[in-house]
Amino acid sequence: QVHLVESGGDLVRPGGSLRLSCGASGINFRLHPMFWYRQTPGQQRDLVAGITSDFNRTYADSVKDRFVISRDNVRATVNLQMNSLRPDDTAVYYCSTRYRGNQYWGRGTQVTVSS
Repeated sequence: QVHLVESGGDLVRPGGSLRLSCGASGINFRLHPMFWYRQTPGQQRDLVAGITSDFNRTYADSVKDRFVISRDNVRATVNLQMNSLRPDDTAVYYCSTRYRGNQYWGRGTQVTVSS
């Protein structure tokens, strides 16, 4: 059973930084792409960043040059370093992966950017 658990969400002031982490189990982690999505109330869940098994990265335009996705295949974790945070980064952030044709999600972690 695939299990994803996010952590690191918090209240932060504009311009601040946060580091989100996601621990994965139930898969051979190093073989699978990992993603971070985010969602605000009433909106669709949007891709923020992704990293493939061979460490190719992709970012949403809105977070390029501010966020960095990384993975640790030994610890089976994927991280999202978020810098220069803005109020419009406020959302629930979800970790996700694809496995055997299905997409799996964690429960999410709340990030609030406010003064």
